[in-house]
Amino acid sequence: MADASRPRLHTIPAHRAFADALVAGLMRGRDQAALARGLVLLPNNRAVRAVTDAFVRASGGGLILPRLVPLGDPDLGEAVGAAIDAADAPDPPPPAVAPYARRMILARLVAEERQRGGHAVPASEAVRLAGDLARTLDQLLVEEVAPARLMDLDLGPELTEHWQRALSIFSLVLDRWPAELARLGRIDAAARRSLLLDQLRRRWQDAPPPGFVCAAGITDPAPAIARLLRCVAQMPAGRVVFAGLDLDMPRDEWDALDPDPEGRKRPIETHPQFHLKLLLDRMGVGRDEVTRWRGGGEGADADAARGRAIANALAPADFTGKWTDLAAADRRLSGVTAIELATPAEEAQAIALALRGALEVAGETAALVTPDRALARRVAAHCRRWNIEAVDTAGQPLALLPPGTLLLALAEAAAQRFAPLALLALLKHPLVRGGEARLTWLDGVRTIDRNLRGPRPSAGLDGIAAALKPRAAAFWAEQVRPLLDPVGRTFDNGPQPLAGMIACLRDAAVALCGDALWAGPNGRAAAEFIEALEAEAPAGPALVDPRELPALLRTLLEEVSVRGPPGLGHPRLAIYGLIEARLQSADLMVLAGLNEGTWPGTPAPDPWLAPRIRSALGLTGLERRIGIAAHDFAQGLGAPRVLVTRARRDASAPALASRLWLRLQAMAGDRFERDLALEDWSRRLDAATEHRPAERPAPVPPPELRPRAISVTEVDRLKADPYAFYARRVLGLSPLDPVDADPTAAWRGTAVHAILEAWWKEDACAPGTLHDRATRMLAAAEVHPLLRALWQPRLREAIDWIAATIAEQAAGGRSVLSAEGRGEILVAGVTLSGRYDRIDRLTDGALGVIDYKTGKPPSVAAVREGFSLQLGLLGLIAERGGFEGVRGTAGAFEYWSLARGRDGIGFLDSPCDPEGKRDRIVTDRFTAIAAHNFAEVAGRWLTGTEPFVAKLVPEYAPYAEYDQLMRRDEWYGRDR
Repeated sequence: MADASRPRLHTIPAHRAFADALVAGLMRGRDQAALARGLVLLPNNRAVRAVTDAFVRASGGGLILPRLVPLGDPDLGEAVGAAIDAADAPDPPPPAVAPYARRMILARLVAEERQRGGHAVPASEAVRLAGDLARTLDQLLVEEVAPARLMDLDLGPELTEHWQRALSIFSLVLDRWPAELARLGRIDAAARRSLLLDQLRRRWQDAPPPGFVCAAGITDPAPAIARLLRCVAQMPAGRVVFAGLDLDMPRDEWDALDPDPEGRKRPIETHPQFHLKLLLDRMGVGRDEVTRWRGGGEGADADAARGRAIANALAPADFTGKWTDLAAADRRLSGVTAIELATPAEEAQAIALALRGALEVAGETAALVTPDRALARRVAAHCRRWNIEAVDTAGQPLALLPPGTLLLALAEAAAQRFAPLALLALLKHPLVRGGEARLTWLDGVRTIDRNLRGPRPSAGLDGIAAALKPRAAAFWAEQVRPLLDPVGRTFDNGPQPLAGMIACLRDAAVALCGDALWAGPNGRAAAEFIEALEAEAPAGPALVDPRELPALLRTLLEEVSVRGPPGLGHPRLAIYGLIEARLQSADLMVLAGLNEGTWPGTPAPDPWLAPRIRSALGLTGLERRIGIAAHDFAQGLGAPRVLVTRARRDASAPALASRLWLRLQAMAGDRFERDLALEDWSRRLDAATEHRPAERPAPVPPPELRPRAISVTEVDRLKADPYAFYARRVLGLSPLDPVDADPTAAWRGTAVHAILEAWWKEDACAPGTLHDRATRMLAAAEVHPLLRALWQPRLREAIDWIAATIAEQAAGGRSVLSAEGRGEILVAGVTLSGRYDRIDRLTDGALGVIDYKTGKPPSVAAVREGFSLQLGLLGLIAERGGFEGVRGTAGAFEYWSLARGRDGIGFLDSPCDPEGKRDRIVTDRFTAIAAHNFAEVAGRWLTGTEPFVAKLVPEYAPYAEYDQLMRRDEWYGRDR
């Protein structure tokens, strides 16, 4: 005869399909009426659905289900459930404080306490810290540790100053928080859940429900949960069914999970059985009181040998020495295969192939379980290539979904005062101006894009308007600026209340996108987020700097997970996160992302309570999450067929295999089977079947399409890389500058030439005026801040060197003849044009041709090879009368370099020497050499028929604007 006082405790081993086994046991011996009067307590909503599906499979027809009630997952946040709400109790608990009200109030308290301590924090950082504070506070409430105990701790002098300060602020905030709750008439959600569970327990102790009660799959060891489970287990019609509690774990290993009685050893919180042992201890029961659940379902089960092998693989570290003595049957992982790929992309490809293969078998189900949401998205994308829709039931952060990215893009653009990159990201967002007006809108935005290429214009909407040409300016003034003016004015007003900025952001977003912004599940989530944040923002920090709003929004949006409505995906395929996978089963379970830091993940540090403080308060360590992840892994290994996967590197660096992977590998040895065929398929699926290397391009356009005019600066490009010249001059393809680009040497040279050109035109190169003119021009609003901050001192020194050198040469009889002029001549049937920086009249009446260089001048070797002949060609144009007002023979060719020389900034260099010393060109012969070289070049490519070969002389073709067009990497350097 059964002992009525003995608690009714059961477990379903990891190698059995939990939901199907549970339902089979509940239906045994019960008619439909008895089943309908029952109540099943489950850990979360996903478990409710899993058990519902199991009832459907087991019934084979119509069935009235028992009430299925989710108690909430271990991370909290879910409601206790209306089915057990104590609203009708004599003394119902106060309602819970709204999540965003709590977050904003805690953020304000943190900011105020930090301010008092002399360490002011931005509002965005306060909101982030408030989230960590809320999680720590929840842990105290769930574990029923009174915050007042912080005041009684004697931690000694070993606690660092950082932790002392954090603890001080934490204590002060917790002192003020109860007063805030009292003012609102609210309590914390975690505290309310504990009160509800205790009220329910007391009610059931006095008057048990009329039907059976079964608590199934609950692993949360919170004291209130433990007390409720103890009550359920002792009710006449009560049962508690654990998931994966290991009854065969040796006693010494089980006892080793506890801390040493003398405090010399910490508990093994990373073990998958630790949280279950903690739950049993808090229930006041022993493992020997738990029996195996009777009942086998129609679901996916593995054999018992698999369960023994899993337990052995996950044994505590001190007991893994037994692996060498295990019998073959105790380390057998039949049905478990592994794949190890090079990259996450290959891993996702292989997983998608495995899932598709499972769906080829009639009636077979498959599921992917991974904590890596990026990997889950990749797998879903691969499945869509076969028209298989795989829905990630873990959802996606709102920050990654279109409505969230639109709000972030708008906040970022306004906070950056509409810097081009942020502005264009906003205007091109897929939600902006959807529908029939989209194409017209994008055409206008592209004109703005073209106008904003290059260095950043002045800040603000006015700065953007000033940088636009007429067509883009008209579209900007008529279509864009009216939408952005309100948010621009708001963000220019300095620190202000957060609620007003959120309202302005909402209105601007609606103006840009219309109602499409709030459509669908993603839009509804965004609308609820904005509504809640705007309503509770007044409780937060008083004033928020608009520049902090993007970071603040991102922090909150990343915490909002959006799940699509059920039933959208393939009926036999699922993608789960770790929480969603609990109690789920499938014929094929793919456990993916088994790298250290991903599964198990690295526990997030607690910025408020040091490990020493947590231990003193009796809180479990942060490592307990590793043990829970290991338990999830063990449960997943119980499917009939299991595929475990990892990639040898992540997106940026080599990755370490998960400790769970390494344990399976070490325990199973050569029985750890690799699916080499699947790995090979993954690599070969998209591999080219035939290698067809690109040929080196060498187009031969007809003579009538070849240019008959060329500038002196293009000659080197034509000779060294004819294809690049062809792309620019024949095809008319000019590279675009980057948007919002930092100044390069070319832009620095443009700034120098603009100064020197104005100096010639307005001051006739008077040495005493150059310094002040340069100072005024560099101080102009349109000059890039980086140019002004980093290059201005050097440019001033270089400008002063130019003025001093000209003054010194003027004292010797040399004068400036002309500057910044342009001219052309006809040479070898081609018009040769050029622009000179300066031409001087030398003391002997000859011309001196000068070219300013912001970097180093070309080498003499390059000139002798027939390249860098720009000075010689300019001298040729001058000698043949191509420059207006310039007559004479070229007698000097000089580079005035503004780089650092032996004596400081600025030096003169020349490729020529009157006598040809140091292997230089003889000065009197330079123009003739340049003319001959140019005639040869023109005859080959401009008036001739020679092909425009890519990278003909690569050592003199460093420019890379057309490398992608010529497919350079596909042929360059290959043996031909």
